[in-house]
Amino acid sequence: MADTNSFQEAIKAGYSFKGDSAKIGVAILDGQPIPGADILLPLKTMNRHGLIAGATGTGKTKTLQVLAEVLSDNSIPVLLMDIKGDLSGIAAAGSANEKITERYKHLQMDYVPSAYPAELLTLSNEPGVRLRATVSEFGPVLLSKILGLNDTQSGLVAMIFKWCDDNQLPLLDLKDFIKVLQYVGNEGKAQLEKEYGKVSTTSTGTILRKVVELQQQGADQFFGEKSFEVDDLMRIADDGRGMISILRVTDLQDRPKLFSTFMLQLLAELYGSSPEEGDMDKPKLVIFIDEAHLIFQEASEALLQQIETIIKLIRSKGIGIFFCTQNPMDVPKDVLGQLGLKIQHALRAFTAADRKVIKQTAENYPETAFYKTDELLTQLGIGEALVTMLNEKGIPTPLAHVLLVAPRSRMDILSDDEIKEITGSSKLVAKYNKAIDSESAYELLTAKLEEAAEAAETEKEKAVAAKPASRRTKEEKSVLEEMLDSSAARQVGRTAASVITRTLLGALGLGGRSSRKKSLW
Repeated sequence: MADTNSFQEAIKAGYSFKGDSAKIGVAILDGQPIPGADILLPLKTMNRHGLIAGATGTGKTKTLQVLAEVLSDNSIPVLLMDIKGDLSGIAAAGSANEKITERYKHLQMDYVPSAYPAELLTLSNEPGVRLRATVSEFGPVLLSKILGLNDTQSGLVAMIFKWCDDNQLPLLDLKDFIKVLQYVGNEGKAQLEKEYGKVSTTSTGTILRKVVELQQQGADQFFGEKSFEVDDLMRIADDGRGMISILRVTDLQDRPKLFSTFMLQLLAELYGSSPEEGDMDKPKLVIFIDEAHLIFQEASEALLQQIETIIKLIRSKGIGIFFCTQNPMDVPKDVLGQLGLKIQHALRAFTAADRKVIKQTAENYPETAFYKTDELLTQLGIGEALVTMLNEKGIPTPLAHVLLVAPRSRMDILSDDEIKEITGSSKLVAKYNKAIDSESAYELLTAKLEEAAEAAETEKEKAVAAKPASRRTKEEKSVLEEMLDSSAARQVGRTAASVITRTLLGALGLGGRSSRKKSLW
């Protein structure tokens, strides 16, 4: 049995921080919570990203909810990616029960139900603030990575963006981009090649097919106006708490490419528009991505590299990103290495492959004399986790088996009426949900092609009208003669003559099969 005093001292020394911090649980030793062994969360390091992992039903989503509450209480805005649709309850107050009362007794804390300031966001037609972005905002590089294009195809996309800029053809939605692709591959090919270089019809066809594939996952709902301004994610509520924005994307579970497209654009926009902040006392925004494997499972190599680069750099902007997933191995190792806070709930060992994963997971945590990490990973109870994080100096804290705080907001979803009430009072819904269809590349090119067609038809009519009448008669006659001289016309003539002859002979009683029969008698 481990020494309780030395354990308590190790936890106190490892989880004491100079700046602001918040309690998220108490350490457990030999199955018992240790009074005074508080696990604190240093707000200063929350921009160094994190991971919440564990098998289904172990409480990782509730841990995510607790962290969001703690951050909001400390005036830090939060963005939650609600894949399963079970995080909206954070906007309503929770209620105590026997288990919660017992847990807070072990934590030596008072349970105070609380509703948090929340904004509901959506990428589709679900109730909430509509998130959109234009094709131009993606830019040729990011759009090429999302579509998985090779260097030649990416070069063509860059050429198309440049041509649209030079000709004042705004690319707002996918309809615009498709129209430009069709124009470049047909009517406008000569013009583009004259100004910018060779255009491969094969490349335009490939790009078009990839855009259509993206459309089939519902991308038309995301591309367009009015573009969402990322500053609206960094709001503070009237009571001083950080606003919690909940992006409800339950309908994107079977459309991972669209989800990863949105996430990459959001991260790129946040990185591009946010100034360098250096070391801050607390972050400007923390993003939690539930079911994070959806970002990575359909991502190309180029897309993964882009995500890794942004995650490495965005922390200097004062923005933290937390991934919530069942298995730590779902997250690429280069991204995993950037995650400072790790909260590991229980894992299940049903197969040899599961046991191998558990062993690899245990090796990713600091060594400890107080636990057998690989064994403990399969024995953690609901709402318990192994925790380690970085202190202000970037040094990992001691590994601790933690009894975590339970959420003070509702651990269930909002009703339809509650959702309607939140969206009905939202200023952002009024700002973003009005449909806008500005004149863009599609309308401008369509008008240009129609104008060209009308001009060609007018020129043709003028040319015909300008010819002398005798010449037109002669031409018309020659056309008629050609028709009559054709083999088809001759065959029609022979058939018609035969029918007329038989009809006349029949009328005179001289034709037909019955006449021949009479003569034989």
